[in-house]
Amino acid sequence: MPRIPRLLTNNPKAAYHVISRTALPGHDVLGSEEKEHLLQLINWLSQVYFVEVYGFAIMGNHFHLLWRMLPENQFSDEEVARRIKLYYQEKRKVFIYEDMIKKWRARLSSLSRYVQDIKQRFSRWYNKRVDRKGYFWADRFKSVIIETGEALLNCLAYIELNPVRAGIVEKPEDYRWCSLGYRARLGTGETSFLSLNIGLPSYANKSERERFKLYREFVYGKGGLSEPKTFTKVKEFTYRTRYFSESLIIGSKRFIDEAGRELKRFFARKREKVIPDKPFLSF
Repeated sequence: MPRIPRLLTNNPKAAYHVISRTALPGHDVLGSEEKEHLLQLINWLSQVYFVEVYGFAIMGNHFHLLWRMLPENQFSDEEVARRIKLYYQEKRKVFIYEDMIKKWRARLSSLSRYVQDIKQRFSRWYNKRVDRKGYFWADRFKSVIIETGEALLNCLAYIELNPVRAGIVEKPEDYRWCSLGYRARLGTGETSFLSLNIGLPSYANKSERERFKLYREFVYGKGGLSEPKTFTKVKEFTYRTRYFSESLIIGSKRFIDEAGRELKRFFARKREKVIPDKPFLSF
């Protein structure tokens, strides 16, 4: 699947589901220490870049990340300067000037730079730790455009249920390196880099505790964790899960049509002909 550039960052309903796999052989390349370091990187850089992160799952040989790019014009120059300093973490003295603010404003609103920063920093850390050279991540990351709302909620459930489907845990909150487990450990009263502002009326005007309760119930229902495994809705959801990693765009018909036109213009400019297999999933 091609890497999708910043096509829809001006669309407030556009989110991105990214999947990136390791280039190293084996299913357990990422152990506990590696997963924890990758989670720390995601946490930190999600506070630097203009993103709203909804969920993640770090598995043994790949990770999932779901977020929305925030409009760069909603951030003041002072906020950009604060994020630049956060990025350097006091490792060097930073002098902020006007052209630097402009340059970093563009950088911090870039989908590709955000993912690239996470992956490159992890690669350098891992290679130094095990005394190796070469690529850690395989090829370019996969990116699926997700409409906020129902499609986003379903994609979140798919991500959270990865460790359950893999047979690692029976309940997603028992897995330390997925967002539901992270939220359960942290507690709703503490500050988190994660958001449940998913664009559904049922989640609006609710406290974080109430949103988490609704969210957890939804994930449990989709995973069949409180119903027999033969439950019809669970079988239907299981059949549809591959679309969350193999599609190009997921959402309502109107959202898909708008995003599809953007994709066609992009690929026309690149002079590439793309005929994806079932690229869109409508909710």
